[in-house]
Amino acid sequence: MTYSFVALIAVAIHLIINVDVLRKGIDDHFPAAQAYRNFLCSVIVYHLTDAFWGVLYEQHLVTLVFADTMAYFVAMAISMWLWTAFIVRHLDCDDRFRKGLVHAGRTIFALQIMAVVANLFTPILFHFDAGGAYHADVARNAMMVLQSFMLFLTVASTLTVAARTDGIKRRHHLAVGLGGATMMLFFAAQVFLPLLPMYSIGYLLGICMLHTFVVEDERAEYVRALEEALNRAATQQRELGATREMAYSDPLTHVKNKRAHKEAEERMDQRIASGSVARFAVAVFDLNNLKVVNDTLGHEAGDNSIVSACKIICSSFKHSPVFRIGGDEFVAILEGEDYADRHELISVFNNRMDANTRHNEDVVVSSGFADFDVNRDHAYGEVFQRADNAMYLRKRMLKAMGGQRGSRDTGMYQGTLGAVATAT
Repeated sequence: MTYSFVALIAVAIHLIINVDVLRKGIDDHFPAAQAYRNFLCSVIVYHLTDAFWGVLYEQHLVTLVFADTMAYFVAMAISMWLWTAFIVRHLDCDDRFRKGLVHAGRTIFALQIMAVVANLFTPILFHFDAGGAYHADVARNAMMVLQSFMLFLTVASTLTVAARTDGIKRRHHLAVGLGGATMMLFFAAQVFLPLLPMYSIGYLLGICMLHTFVVEDERAEYVRALEEALNRAATQQRELGATREMAYSDPLTHVKNKRAHKEAEERMDQRIASGSVARFAVAVFDLNNLKVVNDTLGHEAGDNSIVSACKIICSSFKHSPVFRIGGDEFVAILEGEDYADRHELISVFNNRMDANTRHNEDVVVSSGFADFDVNRDHAYGEVFQRADNAMYLRKRMLKAMGGQRGSRDTGMYQGTLGAVATAT
């Protein structure tokens, strides 16, 4: 039973360490994955025939042992042919060299199959005596020699190619060559020790070497390449984000610009058309007396006034996107928390502007607000227009207040305020 246990242990090890190979989990980063998978499957089938052989032989079931031995030699021939196919796929060499290996592998495979078929009629590979004892015949030894010769060719090929390469490829070719050499030594030992599982041990050791130094390396290389690709993508995303930020940001105030407002308008129109938005408000702002500041104090002072006005707007509507859509004109789109608190926020903002106007302190910003009405508004622009109209009413009111310093015509102020309230 020891003979069978070695083969079964080999099968278990192959299945455990090569689970990704069998599940096609390495195909994207291992060019020879399919060829290696085919070879691995053929080796597993070979091990199974070897395991059955040990059990059947100990039970002296000669007929079944004979059939299993035939399957054993067929599996051996197929695995060697697929090993050659893997080497050809793995090597980076010229077509003439590849074709030579392919033809040699096919020729040896054909000879082995012919020997198996011939053994049905004449015992040239093996036979069992009257007592049920197994005996190896001359063709069996010749088959082992041919397989060792085929392994020698593949080992020589990989080592030759390895000598012309460097880096990770050189390491992989050397590993494949040494794995093949290990199998070759144990296959040769099988000639002299026919009742020991030397062939199975050779496959086990050779494939473990391939897994450790080739498959795992390929996986690690793939992970490294993937990490580099992800890092590049992240860098490009950051650069793209920075470029987009520059394209959609106002360079003076650093809030969103007119282009960003246009896109926001388009998105809002889509939401209105789909019925996915029911509540929002638009606030339009315009800085008063900017032309006077530019003409008397210069454009730098005018820019400072624009920045100050923007800061007041952003601090008043902290949870809303703010856009600069003109020289001194801003827009805020109120949703969520700012929409729920809009009346209080608007009142505080207007009170501050009233105080600035009366005392001639800080900048004065006119504002107009309008709520979206789901029953009459079909586009964002309609809400914006009402807010813009209200802003111009508010501007005229503040200018009147500034001209009178709040000392006369209070009735006009109250009437204008009422008009603003009606517009919103």
